[in-house]
Amino acid sequence: MAKALIGYLNSDLRTPAHISAENHRLRMRVGELESLVLRLQAENDRLTKARASTLLDRDTRDADRVEEMLPA
Repeated sequence: MAKALIGYLNSDLRTPAHISAENHRLRMRVGELESLVLRLQAENDRLTKARASTLLDRDTRDADRVEEMLPA
C-alpha cells in the first residue's frame, strides 16, 4: 500500500529545482527593476531641480528687464 501511495505522489525531483531556479531568476529581475526605478527617480529629481533652477534664473532676468524699463 505504501509503495502505491509513493508512486501516486509526484516524485519528479526536477520540478522543485526548476521552480526554485525560476523563482531565483524572477527575484534577480525584480532586484534589477527596483534598482532601475531608484536610478530613474534620482535622475528625474535631478532634472526637475535643474529645470526649476533654469526657470527661476529666467524669471529673475525678466524681472530685471522690467525694472529697467520702468520710469525712474
